[in-house]
Amino acid sequence: MTEVHDILESYKHCRLSREQAAAALHRAYIADLGHTTLDLHRAERVGAAEVVYGEGKTPEQLQQIVLALVERGQNVLATRVGDEGWRAVQRALPGARFNEVARTVTYTGSQPSIAPMPIAVVTAGTSDQRVAEEAAVTAEFYGSTVIRISDVGVAGIHRLFAKLDELRKARIAIVVAGMEGALPSVVGGLVKMPIIAVPTSVGYGASFAGLAALLGMLNSCAAGVSVVNIDNGFGAGYLASLINRSISC
Repeated sequence: MTEVHDILESYKHCRLSREQAAAALHRAYIADLGHTTLDLHRAERVGAAEVVYGEGKTPEQLQQIVLALVERGQNVLATRVGDEGWRAVQRALPGARFNEVARTVTYTGSQPSIAPMPIAVVTAGTSDQRVAEEAAVTAEFYGSTVIRISDVGVAGIHRLFAKLDELRKARIAIVVAGMEGALPSVVGGLVKMPIIAVPTSVGYGASFAGLAALLGMLNSCAAGVSVVNIDNGFGAGYLASLINRSISC
């Protein structure tokens, strides 16, 4: 982090006192907004800036958080953003983009390098689209191109077979399903790539708001299937992009 190096150099050459240097280092790593304390060093530590979780934040808080990150030169991804939150961000930051399906807000000041191979995002049904699109937007935000394959659940398995050539162009597949959560196991038995399974809270009463799909995916008989939490499209998209870029390097 250039700012930190500059502070240390200034202290080394006595342009800052020890107290001044300590205060400057604190400001370089953390932004205290009163209601939120932003981790400004996360991109340096793990390769990706802090992501904003929109639920539970007022429109004003969301606006302040996004602006604080942009002012410090960071790209911004906010998830689970409502219409009022989006309008607040849009007023202050016209260059931001809103995905109505995923409920995400993104702002990209510096374009990430693009990974050479795509990620596939596969959905069992249309009702899974919200979670799948959150995964797709996240993967794109971190520099992966995305192949979207929709509505190929096991109730009409021939639909998946028709998309296999397209699916096999990807390096990693994110497979999103509710109900009994069977689709990741099927995909895992057909392709030679890592599968990230995402259970959704889609289904009738005995699906227990996604718990049935989660347990089914955790008990997959197909090797190479990992599972994230219920409705966690962001987590799947982030993990897939991290694997994709690590392999690309």
